[in-house]
Amino acid sequence: MPKAIVIAGTSSGCGKTSVALGLMKAFARKGLVVQGFKSGPDFIDPGLHRMATGLPSHNLDGWMLSAEEIHRIFRRNHEGCDISIIEGAMGLFDGIGAVSEEGSAAQLAKILGVPVMLVVNARGMARSAAALVKGYAEFDPNLRLDSVLFNMTGSSAHGQILSQAMEGLGVQVLGSLPRLPDLQLPSRHLGLVTAEDLDRREERLCALADWVERSMDLDALLDALPECAMPSLSDGGVRMPEIRIGYARDRAFCFYYEENLRMLRQAGAELVPFSPLEDTNLPPALKGLYLGGGYPELHAAELSANTAMRGKIRDFCASGKPVYAECGGFMYLMRSLRTRAGQDHTMAGVFDFSCAMEGRHQALGYREVELSAATPLGSAGGRARGHEFHYSSQHGADPAATQVYQVSDRNGKTNAGGGYLKGNCLGSYVHLHFGSNPLMAAHFVGACGA
Repeated sequence: MPKAIVIAGTSSGCGKTSVALGLMKAFARKGLVVQGFKSGPDFIDPGLHRMATGLPSHNLDGWMLSAEEIHRIFRRNHEGCDISIIEGAMGLFDGIGAVSEEGSAAQLAKILGVPVMLVVNARGMARSAAALVKGYAEFDPNLRLDSVLFNMTGSSAHGQILSQAMEGLGVQVLGSLPRLPDLQLPSRHLGLVTAEDLDRREERLCALADWVERSMDLDALLDALPECAMPSLSDGGVRMPEIRIGYARDRAFCFYYEENLRMLRQAGAELVPFSPLEDTNLPPALKGLYLGGGYPELHAAELSANTAMRGKIRDFCASGKPVYAECGGFMYLMRSLRTRAGQDHTMAGVFDFSCAMEGRHQALGYREVELSAATPLGSAGGRARGHEFHYSSQHGADPAATQVYQVSDRNGKTNAGGGYLKGNCLGSYVHLHFGSNPLMAAHFVGACGA
């Protein structure tokens, strides 16, 4: 049976992504089949996982998804691999709020029954690090925190002090990773640089793999992990691909939950990628479009200069065929996009809104959406969960666009708006996870077929 481990951290910025990528690459170059997963709604880390393992990485989230759906996604992708590495988000116990574990890496580890490795930034710490680990290990007695990995250590002597301080706590010290500033992955707004834009990919990955291999016994780690058997859960039948749906996939549009794409395929979609940056025509015989999120603001000049594609998208939306656009895809369908430098760039002009990049995030957090009218994703009353995170603000009005979302945040506060239907084109800043309501993928494919 394959093994599995959760790589969690004490906080954001402790180095868990670097550790997770280093482990993935190190195991993969040993000839093992490595499957990556990401706790939480993040899109960027799964893309980096894929770069390290060669396999799509999948999001698992205890707030957006039921425990049964988490088991289903994990089992489907865990079977047949040698080891699954699940990267946490923020700190180990951080999720939807101050008093709930929902959405946290700790909740996910308990749902799956997978042991946790805690990554600790030990810079400037000695014996105090043991107190920190003890607190994490005992905070939730139902959580299996088996091991710790110290990061950002200053010397081998520093690592020895940390190991000695941990004696008798019952948590295994797997190693101490030295501070190597050159290994730090570049970042920008929304998080790390995406895999699509990362330079020197292979060189960076191999350096991370070397870093963890020099400080850890990977064979001993693998041997110590328990086998991870999952319950058998039915996915239902799979339809033959009959309905061609185009989806934007390039450096500007790369934020998709892999499960969303899989569920569309399961419902009978043939997903055909295209690039709003580089292509001048849409793929032939499309019955619908899916425009995911990403970084259109970084490529606004190129998107605007591609007048042929903007026209094709505008005409497709006017045809009445179903279109679903979220976050960056929604921005692309607006009239214009203003960059942080104050430059205005013409977009597709489907919605008579404009957007402008701001100096700080304009929305961040979990969202639950209830449809208030029939849309390509479902009938009125349909519900789904997702996440919203963007730096752009929306401006203007479009009298021809109807607000069709009732959106609740993590505190249960509900507001009208956030989702706009114009003709058969649905646009929103919210990224929905179809695993929270599997009927939505089937409804979208059915609407495209009709």
